[in-house]
Amino acid sequence: MKLKACVAESISALNVCYTATMDVITIPRRLAGSDDLVVVSRKEYESLKARAVPEFVPTKAEIRALRAAEKRFAKGKFYSLADVKRDLESRR
Repeated sequence: MKLKACVAESISALNVCYTATMDVITIPRRLAGSDDLVVVSRKEYESLKARAVPEFVPTKAEIRALRAAEKRFAKGKFYSLADVKRDLESRR
């Protein structure tokens, strides 16, 4: 049984090694780091990407409103869930 030579190529300064006979990739430790690393096929990746929920990007007005709400919260000026429930019940 003959094994084909490992071909190494540099992609964005990362050394990736693969063989022509099997699907094996060596990922450098500095790329994987201490985080979990997940490898999926491009088809699966595109499928996941298509179903992903878009990221929330607030407008400037929404950012100002969020900051104002955080300040009110820090000062203790907010309604608890119990307060809201009690108010809603009294309106029935």
